[in-house]
Amino acid sequence: MARRNYRKSSKKIQPSVLRMNFTLETAKTTKKFDYIDLSQCASILNRRFYRQGLNWAVSGFKILVPQSGEESTTGTVSIHKLPNTWVMSNSWEKGFRAWQKMNKNALEEAESIRPKFLDFKIYANADHYSSGYGGNLLPLSAVTSTSSYQEATPGEWESSKIVIPSQTANTVATFELTAVGPTTANTLSLIEGYAASRALPNIEDPNTPDDASDPAQNWLTSMFSDGTAQDDTVIDDMITENNQAPYPFENGDDGAGGVYTDTMYPGGANQLNSLEIHNQEFITGTTVGGTTRMPGGNFPCGLIEIGTAEFSAVTSIFIEVSLVPGQHRGYLAESMTEM
Repeated sequence: MARRNYRKSSKKIQPSVLRMNFTLETAKTTKKFDYIDLSQCASILNRRFYRQGLNWAVSGFKILVPQSGEESTTGTVSIHKLPNTWVMSNSWEKGFRAWQKMNKNALEEAESIRPKFLDFKIYANADHYSSGYGGNLLPLSAVTSTSSYQEATPGEWESSKIVIPSQTANTVATFELTAVGPTTANTLSLIEGYAASRALPNIEDPNTPDDASDPAQNWLTSMFSDGTAQDDTVIDDMITENNQAPYPFENGDDGAGGVYTDTMYPGGANQLNSLEIHNQEFITGTTVGGTTRMPGGNFPCGLIEIGTAEFSAVTSIFIEVSLVPGQHRGYLAESMTEM
């Protein structure tokens, strides 16, 4: 009897660090934002290159706020992420393809100088750009008998550049990229750039003729009228209501007798121009053991913004990020091109 050839139905899951721990210092009463780049941290902890262009699965967060003395430390912790929308997905994809094309054209006669770790890296928003990748939170080691927590030493983690030639002079302008918000003097917004490159919806759909509501002109409808005004009223409602998209857009009716004058993509310059709220929790005197847990989810580009606000004292808090094992080099993550 011939021996059966048994084959594995799936790839082996590579060993990888599934819990990353961080520490940050809160400000007293005022807002403060810190940033985690999961791809950067995974590259450091596993000593192998993970591209930023991954949609990471996170199983959960644990926030530990040390409590000491009679008065408890209170405040608010929130977690934000890149919008989990088709707009963000398509904006990233279009920006990525344009960046690739720019590099390919430049390297056409010098392919050998292409960097080994060339990668499309962006900032979450303007605040992230201002603090730079050098301000990213990095994972910690465990406490030993001779040392306290130690933060990892980063390798090179450089943002992508977009170089745009001048239309009037032999010069160029160089920009870095943010996912959300408006374009600025130094940064280009992926969502705002995508919005500017897209066609707009029809102002009205259907775009009906004025005569449609006139019984004398629209005789095909009038000839079956039973002598009441019902048909005319219904036709008038059909013409004037529910004929514009249920979201604001340039040249669309603003509901106040005017029209919107610019694009209105969520996450762009004029509509919800910041990151998506993933979760937020209040740290109170009744928080058991100072521990707060937050649900997981998917995080485009592995970028996480940690917001702290209204803390009663400056304190160091600990954040544990739990990841999901999977077949992308040990993690459950998919390419942003598949988002």
